[in-house]
Amino acid sequence: MKRSIQVSAQIAYKALIDLDSAKDWTIGLVGIEREDSGPLKVGSQWKETRKMFGKEASEHFEVIELDEPNKIVMRCDETKGTTGKGEFIFTYIIVSPGDTSDVTLLGEIKGLTGFSKWFG
Repeated sequence: MKRSIQVSAQIAYKALIDLDSAKDWTIGLVGIEREDSGPLKVGSQWKETRKMFGKEASEHFEVIELDEPNKIVMRCDETKGTTGKGEFIFTYIIVSPGDTSDVTLLGEIKGLTGFSKWFG
């Protein structure tokens, strides 16, 4: 998925790692519980709860790479979440040809089986 936004790469990067403002752009977000405090850094972890299909689901996230202002990589460990299996890697790539930024979200799924593998 790719979006163009009317801000610099630095502003886009800061917005994507600001968990306090995630409620403004994350669909169905119920809440976020941080395991640390301060700015996100490699190793930062949190539990994110969303409401989907009328039910709440919680997932465990960890920052695994930060390359300011170009790249953010997060891991969602489903073994610690509602589904109990699988792993998702989300990579945000930010390219800025000036005052506009192109933000691309890439996703990778690992460890799913059966119907969840097909659906994922």
